[in-house]
Amino acid sequence: MSDQAEWQKNNEAYLTAALTWLRLRLDSQSASAPTIVTPSNVAPSEPPPSHWWSRHKSPAPAAAVAAPEPQVKLLPEANLAQAAADMNAAESTDPPPLLVMLSRRFGLSRFERQILLLCAAMELDTRVAYLCALAQGDQSKPYPTFALALAILDEPAWDALSPERPLRFWRLIEINQPGAQPLTTSALRIDERILNYVKGLNYLDDRLSPLLAALNTDDRNSQLPASQQTTVDVITHRLQQASDLHRLPVIQLLGPDTPSKQLVAQRAAGSLGLHVYRLHAGALPTQTAELETLARLWQRESLLLPIAMYMDAYEIDSHSQGDSPMSPLLRYLTRADGVVFLDTREVQSGPGWDRLRENAVLLDVSKPTPAEQQAAWAAELTPPDSGENQGASAAEQPQPKTPDDSIDTPAALAGQFSLSLTSIRQIAQTTLAEIKSEGDAASNSSSLHDRLWDACLMSTRPRLDTLAQRLDAKATWNDIVLPSEAVELLHQISAQVSRRSKVYEDWGFYRRMNRGLGISALFTGESGTGKTMAAEVIANELRLNLYRIDLSAVVSKYIGETEKNLRRLFDAAEDGGAILFFDEADALFGKRSEVKDSHDRYANIEINYLLQRMEAYRGLAILATNMKSAMDTAFMRRLRFVVSFSFPGPAERLVIWRKVFPPQTPTGVIDFDRLARLNLTGGSIQNIALNAAFLAARSAVPVSMPVILEAARTEFRKLERPINDADFRVVEAVK
Repeated sequence: MSDQAEWQKNNEAYLTAALTWLRLRLDSQSASAPTIVTPSNVAPSEPPPSHWWSRHKSPAPAAAVAAPEPQVKLLPEANLAQAAADMNAAESTDPPPLLVMLSRRFGLSRFERQILLLCAAMELDTRVAYLCALAQGDQSKPYPTFALALAILDEPAWDALSPERPLRFWRLIEINQPGAQPLTTSALRIDERILNYVKGLNYLDDRLSPLLAALNTDDRNSQLPASQQTTVDVITHRLQQASDLHRLPVIQLLGPDTPSKQLVAQRAAGSLGLHVYRLHAGALPTQTAELETLARLWQRESLLLPIAMYMDAYEIDSHSQGDSPMSPLLRYLTRADGVVFLDTREVQSGPGWDRLRENAVLLDVSKPTPAEQQAAWAAELTPPDSGENQGASAAEQPQPKTPDDSIDTPAALAGQFSLSLTSIRQIAQTTLAEIKSEGDAASNSSSLHDRLWDACLMSTRPRLDTLAQRLDAKATWNDIVLPSEAVELLHQISAQVSRRSKVYEDWGFYRRMNRGLGISALFTGESGTGKTMAAEVIANELRLNLYRIDLSAVVSKYIGETEKNLRRLFDAAEDGGAILFFDEADALFGKRSEVKDSHDRYANIEINYLLQRMEAYRGLAILATNMKSAMDTAFMRRLRFVVSFSFPGPAERLVIWRKVFPPQTPTGVIDFDRLARLNLTGGSIQNIALNAAFLAARSAVPVSMPVILEAARTEFRKLERPINDADFRVVEAVK
């Protein structure tokens, strides 16, 4: 017989002996009780009002309860001592019965434990209800009461039903006290969760289940990166050193990466044999009474189960006050016991938080370092080998090869994307499973490197898509027409993004620089000179997502909201190394002004935050403006590149006109030299070409000079430019 089965058998034997002893005590009391009466004018009392935490109404005193048929056969009084001896013997097993174990965990006295047994007996033995009525001399009281407990149980104590004593403090029993009925004669009932525990069914209270979700994302067989394992060791040491197991310090995990914090929390809790449940701070009740009940129920569960809580408060504003979710969170944390992990973006401040930090452990949790991410990719992509590679570390194992042997896939992915260990594992396993399921068809698809790259891009898109506008980058180097100096600068920008891992990591710059690791560029020039197209060209070559920042979605009139929006934007962009394109950047990155009122002060704070965040951003940020003089000088100093997009001359315009029509467009005879003499930007030329195509399609003719010149005249009017009729007159004989 297994140890669990033996324990369950001993627990059942104890309950059987305890119920036998209890029935004898009730029978002994019934011998001296007055004759049972059945008052016909006594109506059952109303049950207490139902709350969110109450699944069952406490039992109301029933009307008359008839004696069971046949009559219960009571054991002789002489057997009471033997029954007590049998119960004590069953109690001394190792491990002890669950009722005894529960009593020790909650600090119950002998009298309180027997009250709990009396209440449990109502659910476990159908004869107890009749015996309770018989012992109290009243057929309308087929339930336990405090008065009955004082009369029949050992070591009676009046304070057992105090709200500060365990029975009521931990809500082990429920009391139905309707109207002005005395406390001593009110019905008592055991809590269902406690009853199930006593019987051997130990599961999370289903009153908490709607609010909690189990965290099961950790693969315990995998090894954590050294940077995160150090944090786990610190947490484990602090929890093990805590002197009061019921007032453990709150473990506050700081940083933007929630998956890494969850992984650290699970691993630390697992080292202590605990399972982690997640509770979102926004789900906390706002009513004080309900919040107190939730905290009490969780504390009770932490004594019944090996569990820890992961409080997700990442989106909580550190300056929230009043009726905001911060107040319920603070109240809960000051009342909750057990192991609690608090997930926040930064250190919380304000009334109450300072006191909470006195009993808290603050730890920064970051994603694995680029070197650790590279090792994680290598470990996930290297097939298990039972031969010479068995037992080698991830960094020492051979790295997977792609059709292009020059590509180091783990290094390339770690250099471009900043992902948690959980994300790396999910992407690698999903991609490899897809390739395996495709079989021979996979050989005709893109390489493993390309599949993994695309999967990383897709995994990082959801957060950014809600914060900025994604541009579908289609332009290539052949499409853009710029002076050679500007083109060279664009090639340098692209090269720095693609090779930053080698310079920062392999060549040691990362270990010597605290800021300025990001790549930022200013594109300056008139509208239509190719700034957006240049950003598309770089994104297309690097195979990265390009996002145009909508200032209306970022800038807010509410104090602190702009910084919060920018923080979310940069955090989301860093995961996928996305290219951020700030169009009309002078509106957001303009010069700081003299402080004359509070609006100026907070506007300058926003600019200061941008300065710091731009320096810390790991990816490429492109600022575009046609008002370079309006940019703040501090931004200019921090920019890596400044690319000037000048107004195209005749030679550049000729090249643009020759490239503007796709090969599929039906064209007639076009005088490109004449069109190049029109003083227009590349953007205006693109507009003219598109409008001319629609004009030709409407007339069912090829695109030729008449429709192009008509579209050009329309563009000049739109730009409010002077029109010389000779420039737009169609010459019939065009060679």
